[in-house]
Amino acid sequence: MDYSTNFSKSTSKKKVVAVVGGGLVGALNACYFAKRGFQVEVFESREDIRQAKIVKGRSINLALSHRGRQALKQVGMEDTIVSKGIPMHSRMIHSLNGTQYPIPYGKKGQVTLLLQPAETYSNTKLNFAHKLLNWSTETGAMTFLRADGAKEEIQADLIVGCDGAFSAIRKQFLRQSRFNFSQTYIPHGYLELTMPPINGEFAMKPNYLHIWPRNTFMMIALPNLDKTFTCTLFMPFDEFENVTTGDQVIEFFQKYFPDAIPLIGADALKRDYFRLPAQAMVSVKCSPYHLSDKCVLMGDAAHAVVPFYGQGMNAGFEDCLVFNEIMDQLNEDFSAVLPEYTRVRVPDDHAIADLAMYNYVEMRSHVNSKWFLFRKYIDNFLHIIMPRTIIPLYTMVTFTRTRYHEAVKRWHWQDKVRNDIVHSSLYKVLLRTTAFAEIFSKARSEKGN
Repeated sequence: MDYSTNFSKSTSKKKVVAVVGGGLVGALNACYFAKRGFQVEVFESREDIRQAKIVKGRSINLALSHRGRQALKQVGMEDTIVSKGIPMHSRMIHSLNGTQYPIPYGKKGQVTLLLQPAETYSNTKLNFAHKLLNWSTETGAMTFLRADGAKEEIQADLIVGCDGAFSAIRKQFLRQSRFNFSQTYIPHGYLELTMPPINGEFAMKPNYLHIWPRNTFMMIALPNLDKTFTCTLFMPFDEFENVTTGDQVIEFFQKYFPDAIPLIGADALKRDYFRLPAQAMVSVKCSPYHLSDKCVLMGDAAHAVVPFYGQGMNAGFEDCLVFNEIMDQLNEDFSAVLPEYTRVRVPDDHAIADLAMYNYVEMRSHVNSKWFLFRKYIDNFLHIIMPRTIIPLYTMVTFTRTRYHEAVKRWHWQDKVRNDIVHSSLYKVLLRTTAFAEIFSKARSEKGN
């Protein structure tokens, strides 16, 4: 569906929009609503991280792609955020024997960069250390607990829940009839390690997502602006629990990631592996995303995804953009905008949640497969000769705004086309070349095993 991207002018500029959650999606939403002229109140349960000496919490490096950039562009923030990132051109696969090879395909942003422009609007107020206690689905009245122990009541015309996977706003949705909700913890956790610079430079090539795929688990490394790499080990919890001493850490890395030991440092590995416990990852789906004309969920509050497609932040940013486009089409009528947003967005967010789950298997296992690499070769070959007909899934998801659920449908169709071509006369012609035949023979042999 094609929506206008022009910000509209209406008579509802005095309405109060309460954005609950001052993270990435909440801060961007504040910019969108403030630019429309609404009175915007942002409520964040934590203190202002721009002033905090110690910022609590865990994170995974963020990837900014086309969808997120388009959302940032609408509020004039694209160039600022992109300038704080590092371009990623390909995956770099680290084999067990130490060899490396790229699989071509691409940034990081910080919430502080979005809070700053949100605060520049005179019609926006940021309220930190405000914990939501309750809110009314009928009236939009909200009660917050402040850091000083006092309670504060706020009345809003629209409540936008951007308060994360364990959303306090969403709790009221659970009390409503016909609200669907599910959450799934995957059996794998993640642990972060740091790879320091060597002689003031990156220890590895910086413009790659480095992956050490080991079938049932994997490690990845992404570059930071300070020339370090953040290494993230994704592994089943029972595997983490089997490693209990520093010597066992080194033994484990010598067996599975030997080339990483001199880059991270043996002493640092022994220390950092036990600094914090492995963290869980959850996938959340729900629907609808709205309650009457009073409240709407966006970002992780609506659709938390595991981090294996690099689309969590991008999907959240696109939520803001899609909502804004529908606001244009329906003249900021919340009673029409909210149900339309649910209708449009739910199938897409559910699709990217499923794709993120699938991509974990691909990243830790499939990239080791010659059959997988062969299929990638075929996809790229077909894309070159039929660029409008065959478009790789990763391209559709990462470099276009093709709706997520439509990308999945097209992906399944293209799989069938590719399989038909593999068994066609054209394919037999391709087999006449020695190089192609050798690749195919090895790939089919591996698949048979």
